[in-house]
Amino acid sequence: MKPTMLLAGLLVAGLIATAGPARSQGQRLDALWARSTAGQHITLDGVMDEPAWATADSIVIRYGQISAIPGSGWKEEGGKLAKDSTVAVLKFLVDGNQLYMGVNVLDQSIGGSVDFNREDGFLMAIKDHSAGIQPAPPVEFFYAWWYPVDTVLATTPGQPPCFRSGNTVGRFAQDTCSKVRTAAMISAWDARTYVHGLSNSDAVNDTGYTVEMRWDLSTLGYDVTKPGGDIVEFNCSVYDADWLWPLNLSKFSSNRTWNESPWGNTSWYDELHIYSRPNVTINSGAVPLIPPEVRIANGAAFAAPTIDGVLNEPVWSYAPSFEMRYMGTALRDNYPGVGRWRAGDYQPVVNGGLAAIVDTADATVKMFYKGTTLYLGFDVPDQLVQYYSLFDRWDGFIVTLTDRAKLWNDHNLWTWRISFQVGPTGNLLAQDALPFLRDTLAAVTCALSLKPGTTVDTLGQQADNGYQAEMAIDLTKLGYPSNLGDGWVWLGINLLDGDSLTPFTDSYSQRTWWYRDYENDCCPANAYLDPNLVLAVDNVDPGGGRFALLGNSPNPFRATTMIRFSLARASDVELEVYDIQGRLVTSRSLGLEPPGKVEAPFTPLGVRPGLYLYRIRTLDPETQKETASLPGKMLVLR
Repeated sequence: MKPTMLLAGLLVAGLIATAGPARSQGQRLDALWARSTAGQHITLDGVMDEPAWATADSIVIRYGQISAIPGSGWKEEGGKLAKDSTVAVLKFLVDGNQLYMGVNVLDQSIGGSVDFNREDGFLMAIKDHSAGIQPAPPVEFFYAWWYPVDTVLATTPGQPPCFRSGNTVGRFAQDTCSKVRTAAMISAWDARTYVHGLSNSDAVNDTGYTVEMRWDLSTLGYDVTKPGGDIVEFNCSVYDADWLWPLNLSKFSSNRTWNESPWGNTSWYDELHIYSRPNVTINSGAVPLIPPEVRIANGAAFAAPTIDGVLNEPVWSYAPSFEMRYMGTALRDNYPGVGRWRAGDYQPVVNGGLAAIVDTADATVKMFYKGTTLYLGFDVPDQLVQYYSLFDRWDGFIVTLTDRAKLWNDHNLWTWRISFQVGPTGNLLAQDALPFLRDTLAAVTCALSLKPGTTVDTLGQQADNGYQAEMAIDLTKLGYPSNLGDGWVWLGINLLDGDSLTPFTDSYSQRTWWYRDYENDCCPANAYLDPNLVLAVDNVDPGGGRFALLGNSPNPFRATTMIRFSLARASDVELEVYDIQGRLVTSRSLGLEPPGKVEAPFTPLGVRPGLYLYRIRTLDPETQKETASLPGKMLVLR
């Protein structure tokens, strides 16, 4: 099994499915289906009279209510409470590789102006999968009665909304509303609006407006026509300005209400995941249940681990895991859902420059839950473990976890930034919200330990073996009910790795993240605390032995290194070696090994000098099923 395989969310060795607890997965709160019209075409006229619309999945965006969690919210833009609250119903269909959105908006006063936030309409984003970068950037689509430099249009009754795309001017829209859009722009994105009343005039109350909109998904790198379909990353703000034509101060208001993220040219909070595939059509009956991106296994059958920073309890050998690696494109491509498009990495400037990275950051993160506690385990094979007070040079992690009750100022769910770094003595140094959550709220317990042969310094003169950490989060302290409610959680993990070398200009730092980067960024992993995905207790060593990777020595090396590990029970053992791009270089069986400490020589015949990742896998001697695996690093010299 390659280390690029994401284990979280899959049924793997060490897990069993049961029919036990009553709670079962419900509908995802951040996703819906766009059914195929099965050849029934949509006429883009703003009327929505085609029968296909009646079968389309929909979302409701209503001022003063959270339309979906965790990112949806609302905000006053005019300093006054809305007198005519926004109500918009959005529906989605696909025809071929064209995505259609139909919207019905109830509104008594429709129109716009030259001023931003003084208009009706939609500010949207679709992540651009054609950009060739991870995370995929947003493309802004602004369709509204906003005419920033077109005074005549802004003051003329009966005008339709304007097409704008601020961060891709010339690709989907012109720079001003008075310019005619090109045929290529119209082919890529188009819309029609029918106003039930008269825009930019309050002489008589309006009743609302209807929009039909279309995107050519191929221009954004999607293909919903392939057998497995695709997932469109989308968000939408509905703007609503009232009684501005002419200005009536006793009734005027301006606000926006959004689904998951408020902006078009930047990525905040979360996004709506629009699922589509060819066999989900307007004729196929009930839509399938959309699975979580990650299933967090139930560890009820195991004793809770002691939070001492050492992953030596049996439960950690069976907990599903995922890998994180700087520049690990091949690895991220295997993240489920939209994980490949949201994960990413970054090299900060250190000492005024960007030095060559000698030791690529990577880690294994394990997860399970027991009762109302979420457990996270971190295993980092780091050859240069250091303490540095500057954030960009930390060794450590940022865990972002969304609260189920606390709100931000934007009325969306609050997300905690739970950070720690390796401290000056090899201890866990709590940062950001962690001191409050640990010491005041008593919601988090955590610890860190150095692997054998590791010392903390900032000189880079000694090769280390890395560190481990454990974290336990009491979800009831973060707004979850005692029965965990619907079981949905939203997570992000950010690995920080700073390496200090001599001379100091060779020092560098790396950050790599799984799904969400920081607490207000898009987008977290949608995870489900699955009561029916139970960690199995078969083959647990009753004597309390553990599987542990003790590193390799010497490291770096030229001819031969000894890879050291300990086994909880007799196991068949395999060694796999990969380059930093995740490609398999060599693999070999080490045979059946007894419990206890083991040393296995490795000679890199035919292997070029450089940094390599390796993995020790243990297999059940009878079934040959993998029971556990741990990663390490080695540096081969010339």
